[in-house]
Amino acid sequence: MVVRNEQTTRTSAGWAPGPAITLLRPHQWIKNAFVAAPLFFTPKLATAENVLFVAAGVLCFCALSSAVYVVNDYIDRDADRHHPTKRTRPLAAGTVSTRTAFVLLVLLLVLGLSGAALLSPYFLAICVGYLGLNLAYSSGLKQVSILDVMIIALGFVLRVEAGAALIGTEPTVWIIVCTGLLALFLALAKRRDDLVKALPGDHRRSLDGYNRSFLDASVTIVLAALVVSYTIYTVDPLVMRRMGSEHLYLTVPFVLAGMLRYLQITLVEERSGSPTRIILSDRFMIGSVLGWVATFGVILY
Repeated sequence: MVVRNEQTTRTSAGWAPGPAITLLRPHQWIKNAFVAAPLFFTPKLATAENVLFVAAGVLCFCALSSAVYVVNDYIDRDADRHHPTKRTRPLAAGTVSTRTAFVLLVLLLVLGLSGAALLSPYFLAICVGYLGLNLAYSSGLKQVSILDVMIIALGFVLRVEAGAALIGTEPTVWIIVCTGLLALFLALAKRRDDLVKALPGDHRRSLDGYNRSFLDASVTIVLAALVVSYTIYTVDPLVMRRMGSEHLYLTVPFVLAGMLRYLQITLVEERSGSPTRIILSDRFMIGSVLGWVATFGVILY
């Protein structure tokens, strides 16, 4: 009788809107702002039409990234039940049924891919590539150390490429390099958090290829490369000519402050498990990001 009641509760909860929305991880949609990066860094292309195109592209990526999260949570539902925080995810906790998850997955794929097809064939091709990459990641590549964090970084680079495709431009090599290094830095910090929490190897086999010393060194190397690359970007004569300003270097302190704060969160506070939540909740990080955006906006616009 107790089992029957529990099953009834799980079934009815599977259709509840709250857990279903949680399954989509809307707080992670901030990552798709990288689709707008090429437009932000190319003021002369900031027309009303391009703004609408990029906004639609961001929405397409929100749908597709949520579809990836649904697939990932379905594959990992058993392992997530043994994770200190992931056990509350809807599929792991049983608050969303697999039937509901499948319906949501189909709707998200239809919305994302059909919207992408309407925007641009090249944009659609990048979206399909993004989906294929992440499905391969969820299906097994995330268990391969080093390759797992490289794939995460590539996903962000594809977002930038997709945004450039929408406005008919080529992203500069510096945007690609800085985007990849930033994503790699965050991914390595997240792996370190998994080790700090002493997760079992059967939860994520790629952890067997990491230890704290390796990750501390890797995080430091990538962070240094990121700061140097961004600084060179701001003083590159071609970039300054393209942007129409010689004062891009004024944004460097905000980048440096934000990166040092995140490094402090990673190495001192040891709570780098959710980059998105940190960026959305940590006041110092919020101030650094807003300061960077405001300074860049004033310089460019």
